[in-house]
Amino acid sequence: MKRIFKLNSALFSALMLSLCLLPASLSCSRAEPQILYGFMELVYYPGTAAPIERYSFFVLPEDNDGVENLSELLLYHDREGLHWTFTSEDWIQYEDDETIWIGSRNIAMIADDPLPRGQYRAVLINRGGERGERSFSFDGPAEPIHPFPGFSADEGMYTLDSQYPVNTLLCYDLQGNVVQTINLIETEGSLRDLRITGNARTAALWAEDPEYRVSALTEAVPIR
Repeated sequence: MKRIFKLNSALFSALMLSLCLLPASLSCSRAEPQILYGFMELVYYPGTAAPIERYSFFVLPEDNDGVENLSELLLYHDREGLHWTFTSEDWIQYEDDETIWIGSRNIAMIADDPLPRGQYRAVLINRGGERGERSFSFDGPAEPIHPFPGFSADEGMYTLDSQYPVNTLLCYDLQGNVVQTINLIETEGSLRDLRITGNARTAALWAEDPEYRVSALTEAVPIR
């Protein structure tokens, strides 16, 4: 019986050694997801007394099993004790230059208070429960750097009133869907010259200052 026991022990040791030497490609990995980059943008909307602040938050994620394996994205401002949670069912996903971003365009504070500036922490969780996180800063201007822009249309003519460097007209159909975007260069002109698609009924101005990551969205006005 002793001889058999020694043989089995040696065989067991050899087997364990061979398992340890298996190529890495055959082993199971549980690498946590990563946030390669994160940013926040400040967006102004029309308000009763002054423009209202809203915020966009997006991250560039990486996971060995793809974006489909991600389940939750959390945003924290630890100093103020604030946090927001987004799941794969309610976050926005878009592609830019063959990279996929996930996040939200609807971050707000109670009573429309300004969002705290300073350091934020993003946490990404995949369906296996692994977590990855990254810290970044949001330093949006405390006061608007440009007056709130405006766009008006009347009798086939339009007027653009904006000090933002980039101005885009968002054209909506009857259901409120964006059916066309037009880069506005001139401060006034004919709506006909903009070649607006036939099913567009209203339009709003999306004004941007990419240097400061600040934008503004006006209310939609009739264009037909």
